[in-house]
Amino acid sequence: MQLRLKTKITLTTALLVLAVVALISLLYGAALTRVVIREADEGARLLAEQVFLQAQHALAEAAQEGAAPASETPAAMHEYVRQALEGNDGLTGLIESAIGYSPTIYEITIIDRDGTALISSDASVTGRPVLRATKLEQLEKSDFLAQLLALYGPPRVYEVSYPINLQVEGLKVPFGDIRVGLQTALLRTNFLPSLRSAGLLALGALVVSTLLAAMVSHVSLSPLAQISAQLDRISAGEFDEQPIQRRDEFGLVSTKISQIGQQLRGVREIFSTLRENLDQIMAGLEDGLLLFTQEGRAVMVSPAVEKFLGAPANQLLGRRAEEIFPPKHPLRQALRLESGQFEPVAADEVELEGAGGAYRVGVNVQLITERGTGMGALVTLRDLESLERIGTQLQVSERLAALGRVTAGVAHEVKNPLNSMRLWLENLKESLPRDQELPQQAVQVLDSEIDRLDHVVKRFLDFTRPVELHLEETDLAELLGEIVATAQPQLKRADVEVVTEFSSGIPHVHLDRQLFQQAVLNLVLNAIEAMPKGGRLSLALERRSEMAEIRVADTGSGIAPEHRGRIFQLLFTTRPGGSGIGLASTFRIVQIHNGSIDFDTEIGRGTTFRIELPLAGSLRGAHPESAQRARDK
Repeated sequence: MQLRLKTKITLTTALLVLAVVALISLLYGAALTRVVIREADEGARLLAEQVFLQAQHALAEAAQEGAAPASETPAAMHEYVRQALEGNDGLTGLIESAIGYSPTIYEITIIDRDGTALISSDASVTGRPVLRATKLEQLEKSDFLAQLLALYGPPRVYEVSYPINLQVEGLKVPFGDIRVGLQTALLRTNFLPSLRSAGLLALGALVVSTLLAAMVSHVSLSPLAQISAQLDRISAGEFDEQPIQRRDEFGLVSTKISQIGQQLRGVREIFSTLRENLDQIMAGLEDGLLLFTQEGRAVMVSPAVEKFLGAPANQLLGRRAEEIFPPKHPLRQALRLESGQFEPVAADEVELEGAGGAYRVGVNVQLITERGTGMGALVTLRDLESLERIGTQLQVSERLAALGRVTAGVAHEVKNPLNSMRLWLENLKESLPRDQELPQQAVQVLDSEIDRLDHVVKRFLDFTRPVELHLEETDLAELLGEIVATAQPQLKRADVEVVTEFSSGIPHVHLDRQLFQQAVLNLVLNAIEAMPKGGRLSLALERRSEMAEIRVADTGSGIAPEHRGRIFQLLFTTRPGGSGIGLASTFRIVQIHNGSIDFDTEIGRGTTFRIELPLAGSLRGAHPESAQRARDK
């Protein structure tokens, strides 16, 4: 869980205070423990001295009362002392009062030299040998940890010993000692209230310091919330945000952020413009481009990649090269992709399977380096067959343009002599006798041939004359429906079935409705003539990236291989009586609409013509001069 900065500061302050309080509490506890043990030792020694003095007084009273040992033997002396001590009420009262009122005294025992208890606060040990306990002096000299273990461990008894030297008949005779026992449980009980008070004081200090730290951090970091809101507004595109009016470090940071926001606005505008230009360029490319980083991740994918890989460009962005080109992908070996790294490929060729069958793809890989360090790789995929078709179309277009210029000049040169010949022929017809059949027949033949030549010259001039386009936004599905309705009589007469497949939601295109209708109608009529025994005519409309594609397919006999390269040439026809102008005119009309036309054919199965036109949105940045140049051809 990510903690906020204010929480971190509060917790850090609390932990520091806790550490200081714990250290102080530890030192206080150590000092308190030593004081308690020392005071217990001093109190025990003082009590032992009092017991010793009272014992001396008891012996003195016994002597005053006339009591004396039976003999000078140790046994007699021992018995004499025992009786004197036991019979002294003052000594017994002192011992009982010490046990009753002292919070730390556990036991008081007077022991002789043999370790036998003469008198004790515990009546059960009187007259019995008593084992020595650990001296309290050793506990007092131990370290703090040992003292804590002793006090808070299992209850133990420590003793303070005071030697007894009795004065009998003027002599000090070693007799035994006085042992004052102290139990650790009683010692712990004695200083536990003080320790508890210190603990409560430390806990209170910790709570107060935590609250103060939270308040201080809240007050100190409140400008950060304003700075964060300022950054959020800059991220949302509000670059004119004023900085926080403060004179401290937060105000300085806010001012710098505001300056950076102003710079970002300029960078964003430039980047947006560059991106729009790049998107337009990428959308117009026929080649598929994929830019990979050094780690092998795709950061730029052109829309044309979809026709090679079968996936939209936005689905490939951010994916690794191994995911885009898995091990069994046909392009994997040609790309020389190993462990996510590319090797340079100058030119290679791979055959891919598409919707229309197999086609050849050119592969190129360029490594991007900077100062000898690899930065990534640019993969280029190129449809070689499309390039060949485009080259063929360019050749046909050039031939049409050249032929158009030649025929225009020839037509003008021929038309003038034809006009002169017609005038002189009319004069000749007037001057010939009416009753001569052969000359009249010759004149009629000459007149008919001159009309035919004049009609051919007019068609030449119509084909080469610049076309004035009247462009308007057009719904292609509606236009194709009108074309089918126009050709309906010919379709019924030829027993041709019509199948239409129009995709919905295709944007409009800019075109000359009448002129483009004639171009598509030429394809429909040619398809009908290619199926003299009936068949099926298919018209399809769908969107491909930023282009609209029209397909006109028939089930006729197909186009012979030797004729495929000349199918769009002017005056070329394979049909008896054909003019050779229909397909050439269709080609020219599609060209001046910034489109392209191509075809696929198979002998015995039919021909499919494909027309691609740019959608209305993709022509906004186009220059009208291109259409004018096409019309001038």
